[in-house]
Amino acid sequence: MRKCLAPLVPFALLMTLAACATHGPQSQPVAALVTEQPSQSGQTLQIVEEPDDAAVATLLDEQDYELPNLAESILDHGLTLVGTRYRYGGSSVQSGFDCSGFIGYLFKEELGLQLPRSSRDMINIDAPKVARDELEPGDLLFFSTAGRNRVSHAGIYMGDNQFIHSSSSRSGGVRVDSLEDRYWSRTFIEAKRALALAPHEAQTVER
Repeated sequence: MRKCLAPLVPFALLMTLAACATHGPQSQPVAALVTEQPSQSGQTLQIVEEPDDAAVATLLDEQDYELPNLAESILDHGLTLVGTRYRYGGSSVQSGFDCSGFIGYLFKEELGLQLPRSSRDMINIDAPKVARDELEPGDLLFFSTAGRNRVSHAGIYMGDNQFIHSSSSRSGGVRVDSLEDRYWSRTFIEAKRALALAPHEAQTVER
């Protein structure tokens, strides 16, 4: 489990961070580099150098980032529910879950975050889109299992191409599947980083 829950990295683009600044942790400004050099008069001069793009990226990568803890909390809880029956419209352990009910239950229980009830509405949340090759644990995955490129199913990415979801009554309800499976790879349409919407107090809780 620990292998698939690799720590999430910070968003690579500053513009992405700015776009969700009201929802996620604020990035601290990167300080300029100050060096001291002796002058011909014997006085010490301070030289201020603005960091280049590579330095900025490195500093941002080193900043504390709490989202990995949130992802682990959600996924650990989700794994305890494997085998819970599928029920259309279900959103509790007692009733069973459909795909969006399962996701909504975990995000509400672990983060206090209320997500839209249906996968069709959930895909429209104001969260950063994530490319297929940049997925991180906790990202929401959306699928078009009914065709026409319309979302009809959703799950939560775990890492190592695995995701957890409430699949169907025929396939056993809550289960873990591989995104590399031909069916899921073919029907995958989009991913979003819903953890960026977590309340600030949830992001700073020490777990």
